[in-house]
Amino acid sequence: MTCMTSTARPFLNRRLAEFGTTIFAEMSALALSTGAINLGQGFPDTDGPEEVREAAVRALRDGLGNQYPPGPGVPELRTAITTHQQRRYGLSYDPDREVLVTAGATEAIAASLLALLEPGDEVIALEPYYDSYAACIAMAGGRRVPVTLRPHDGSFRLDLDELRDAVTERTRLLLINTPHNPTGTVLTREELAAIAELAVERDLLVVTDEVYEHLVFDEAEHVPLATFPGMRERTVTIGSAGKTFSFTGWKVGWVTAAPELVTAVRSAKQYLTYVASGPFQYAVAEALALPESYFTAFRDDMLVKRNLLTAGLEEAGFRVFRPSGTYFVTTDIRPLGETDGFAFCRGLPERAGVVAIPNAVFYDHREEGAPFVRFAFCKRTSVLEEAVKRLRAAL
Repeated sequence: MTCMTSTARPFLNRRLAEFGTTIFAEMSALALSTGAINLGQGFPDTDGPEEVREAAVRALRDGLGNQYPPGPGVPELRTAITTHQQRRYGLSYDPDREVLVTAGATEAIAASLLALLEPGDEVIALEPYYDSYAACIAMAGGRRVPVTLRPHDGSFRLDLDELRDAVTERTRLLLINTPHNPTGTVLTREELAAIAELAVERDLLVVTDEVYEHLVFDEAEHVPLATFPGMRERTVTIGSAGKTFSFTGWKVGWVTAAPELVTAVRSAKQYLTYVASGPFQYAVAEALALPESYFTAFRDDMLVKRNLLTAGLEEAGFRVFRPSGTYFVTTDIRPLGETDGFAFCRGLPERAGVVAIPNAVFYDHREEGAPFVRFAFCKRTSVLEEAVKRLRAAL
């Protein structure tokens, strides 16, 4: 049946015209059609703790969350979030006025930007960035201003002078991601202090995406930006259960911030999903109360997998940027005689039976990301070993 329209105007509004189907959909389809190992999209191939899954089953059976939960989130989860922030970082929040539960971190980002931006406001984001950032800024009518993380001494680093120079009288908000996807960079305490000073000096709001807070390796440490002087009242901190507990399909995220900021974000969020993930909220409340041994074992397991994949990628000929956080590793394909990450990733499933993501999709300045390719290591050890074997043989 032919779709008829009386206008030549495109169906998709101009703010979203630059955003087509995500690269993740394209590469996952390639993985299915070729039988390749999918190290592209960042989700685990095993479930999280059995006791957390059972907590969700128990909530379902007990009728907890089967109907609409409270708009801000169930009290048990909001209290668990505040306990987590206090215990780990010394950040005190009121569970009734300073916490908002969202449908994953992605909705938290969308609601925050929709709430806090006016059309024409500039948003500074660290490039490369999670692809939803650009779309959410566009939907809010904002203008994104990328500040590029560049390779330096084996990792990607932030140029603080470039960040300062990017701020104008139109800058409304800094969008900060640490630990950083896709580069694996963890901003240092000194870098965060400089960002905080800049935000206070220029009276900027800050949204911080900290969903990988429990995945930091080696000597790195995760320090929430809200802990720095002058930042608690101007920072929206975003967390998520999916990355920490390996239940990404549950879509449970949250915002912690001062009451006025939470009220603003909730005003936008209520017209997105309204509420979501009722029974899972009760389960995540129990997950956040797991003993420290869980978080340590989770991090140690990912560290072993990081080391396995990075060593294998180096042996296959890639230049590897060893991540200090997240469960992604960025590689440089130029030592392999390649320069185009898109072409490389589109050919890799047939060539080697492995799927990766071209980092250029995370850049406004596509040429900056052209030679970089991202692999995920949140997979079973046997899967990573097979992927490494295939890459070594093919490359």
